[in-house]
Amino acid sequence: MTAAPPVESPCTGPAAPLGAGAQGDAGRPWPAQRALLNHLRPQRRRMAAGVILGLVGSVMGLAQPLAAKRVVDDMGRGAPAAGPVVVLSLLVVAGAVLAGLGHYVLQHSAETIVCTARRRLTDRLLRLRVPVVESAEPGDLIARVTSDTTLLRQTAPQAVSAAVTGTLVTAATVVMMGLLDAVLLGVTLAVTAFVGVAVAVVAPRIGRATRHTQEAVGCIGAALERVLGAFRTVKASGAERREAEALHRAAERARRTGIRAAAWEAVSATTSAVVVQVSFLAVLGVGGARVASGATDASTLVAFLLYLFALAPRIGQLAEGVGQLQVGSAAAARIAQVEQLETEKEDQAEAPGGGGPGREESVRSPLSVSFDRVSFAYRPGLPRVHRHVSFAVPARGLTAFVGPSGAGKTTVFSLIERFYEQDSGRVLLDGEDIRQWPLTRLRASIGYVEQDVPVLAGTLRDNLTLGTPDPGAAELARVLRLSRLDLLAERLPEGLDTDVGHRGSRLSGGERQRVAIARALLRRPGLLLLDEATSQLDAANEAALRDTITETARHTTVLVIAHRLSTVTTADRIVVMEAGRVRAVGTHAELMTRDALYRDLASTQLLGR
Repeated sequence: MTAAPPVESPCTGPAAPLGAGAQGDAGRPWPAQRALLNHLRPQRRRMAAGVILGLVGSVMGLAQPLAAKRVVDDMGRGAPAAGPVVVLSLLVVAGAVLAGLGHYVLQHSAETIVCTARRRLTDRLLRLRVPVVESAEPGDLIARVTSDTTLLRQTAPQAVSAAVTGTLVTAATVVMMGLLDAVLLGVTLAVTAFVGVAVAVVAPRIGRATRHTQEAVGCIGAALERVLGAFRTVKASGAERREAEALHRAAERARRTGIRAAAWEAVSATTSAVVVQVSFLAVLGVGGARVASGATDASTLVAFLLYLFALAPRIGQLAEGVGQLQVGSAAAARIAQVEQLETEKEDQAEAPGGGGPGREESVRSPLSVSFDRVSFAYRPGLPRVHRHVSFAVPARGLTAFVGPSGAGKTTVFSLIERFYEQDSGRVLLDGEDIRQWPLTRLRASIGYVEQDVPVLAGTLRDNLTLGTPDPGAAELARVLRLSRLDLLAERLPEGLDTDVGHRGSRLSGGERQRVAIARALLRRPGLLLLDEATSQLDAANEAALRDTITETARHTTVLVIAHRLSTVTTADRIVVMEAGRVRAVGTHAELMTRDALYRDLASTQLLGR
């Protein structure tokens, strides 16, 4: 599995590998507009209905100048004008109602388009491979789900409506104007031709400026996520002003790019307005001369001017619609970049001939683990973290991994969970290559407690049942007791339904660690991975949970990365790692006699960090 090459982020340089083609497509019009059409296509029927309603309303507007001409002619002849006035009034009301209804239908389509895009994006984000997410800017990904999809709502349906309705109504208006007076139509078209030139020149610049603005908004999100993710550290370091300046720079960049986009949109709008005014003056001058010469009559000039007034907003609508399509296309291109990110292949084998173990349900029996000459580097060109790592762990029992910092201990767990794929060698679970296990069943078989013990915003119950949505009350009580969380739950004002705050901020470090352990135990896994799971506990809770781990190891395979000597002395086996290799395997007593590194680590009571 090969990740796409990284692209340059406007925030910090190399960023998320958003796909080799996606970034290039964002700068070229047709692929970007195809991406926009992909979002619009599912709503094409409803959007067509909205456009038709608006179009009918506009057609009724086209009939209004003719009704007005009839009113002027009747009044000029002294005939009653009540009938034409009533018709004119009905046309005005009906046109407005239909136009409003069409606008509502288009807005309904827009909300559905945005909701669908956000659902698809969030599903995609949750299925991304771990290396992809770790190399991306989280704030920028969030901006694509929120800000970019909002642009779809603001621009897409309205732009399509403007393009379709504006084109048809403009064409119909031109025809009606030609029927009234071909000479005046020629004058109008000669002046308005400049609008097409202006749109052709300005529209691509609007698209580029909008894309840069959205990238800048993504940078703000990335900077905010960086600060809020380490809020206490920033405050404790007195770095508020420094981080605020970084946020200000990001906001300033967004302001500059936003002003640039607004400037090009203003050029487009101003050009359209000037052309309309010049057209009006030219038609008024030429038309006045034609009326004076008897070439046409006053009512025809009035009707023509009314059509010109109706044409003016259509010209502006067309120019605005083209600009909005550029904005929507730029947003769709950025969304498409996320949709091209590499995802995990769930529920299908990836090794040749693989189908995974023939188990239909989550594995609950203890699992053996072995590494067979595994080598791994996090990215091409970086030093290898594992160099021909080999070891075997039988089903059941407690195995501890120790070694200096950078020895590759946590990487062992990452490879077992298939967060990463090894470069060579095999990782075997119950004798089967883990690449032959469907991911859902593989991870359902494993309980994993990470080193930084993340706790999600929500209630304590939400966090405990994250991977086990419907545990029985007895099972939940058992796990609370084993993890020493039962007393905490009793103290909390709403028990298990108490909110724990952002990232568990209302819990202590030790409490967060026990929540992570309880969450893993609740899964009743066949393999339990503990990455220094007791580092933040006091002595009493550490001793109690150590006993729980020992008891769990009697019927489950437990692998623990340990930094404290007290954690490993009772382990069934200890794997000593150094510089990406397995240095020695044995019990505490055996390693004390025959491995100098382990002896040195044990003598300090601290087995590496």
